[in-house]
Amino acid sequence: MSLDRRMVAAAVLGAVVAVAGPVWAEQGEVQFAADMVRQGPDGQAMTGKMFVGEDRIRMEMSHKGREMVRISDRKRGTELVLFPAERAYLERSSAPGAAPAPTVKPSAEADPCLGMTGVTCRRVGQEDVNGRPAVRWEMTMTDQGKTMTATQWLDAERGLPTKQVLPNGQTMEMKLLGTERIGGRTAEKWERTAAVPNQPPMVSLQWYDPELKLALREELPGGYVTEIKDIRIGPQPDDLFVVPAGYTKKALPQGGPPPGGQPQPGGN
Repeated sequence: MSLDRRMVAAAVLGAVVAVAGPVWAEQGEVQFAADMVRQGPDGQAMTGKMFVGEDRIRMEMSHKGREMVRISDRKRGTELVLFPAERAYLERSSAPGAAPAPTVKPSAEADPCLGMTGVTCRRVGQEDVNGRPAVRWEMTMTDQGKTMTATQWLDAERGLPTKQVLPNGQTMEMKLLGTERIGGRTAEKWERTAAVPNQPPMVSLQWYDPELKLALREELPGGYVTEIKDIRIGPQPDDLFVVPAGYTKKALPQGGPPPGGQPQPGGN
């Protein structure tokens, strides 16, 4: 395997690790609507909205002045990206090579590679990660006869990753600091440390809501803060999660994300 192919394989395996268990953001059983706020170190805030239905999530946001809406459908394994100003939309697989995600609670004992193409997982055993029991999984990918392995530890209670080690040396680890009240809800306060070889580690804080199964607040390196506010629990209407009438389907761009890149929560 050439150096370039090794780098590509490492990136692919790292992406699979992220897809198999995104850090502290899973589809819960509670439906709700909420406001999103992202504030940068300059003090300027961007706002957006989130709607969580049955196995579906809608996020309204803007990027460089362009309004976008993302609708993720967990059962179908698809994502819609709407452009209201153009009355157009894109449709793509939410995880290339992956089968639609099962609609079950996250479990440390469930194979995190289930439905992934070209990657296999092996349960190694149970270990403690910062004082909490976790199940250790080895995730293996083979390319041109060369094998690359990443390791992921899934929290035994939450079923979400508390530690990751990628083949290129990147690591991530979570540590529970305690519980706090935030926005009228009880959340677990976690410290997340991510490290890249030969660079200082990056530390962030997350306040995780076990009922909603997502982080209510994140304090990121560089002074960025993301928060979910004004949570309104209740069923969400189906029409929030479908393409509105009169929208035209656009061709998916080759080899990259939708036009405009990765949008940030913003402007309603």
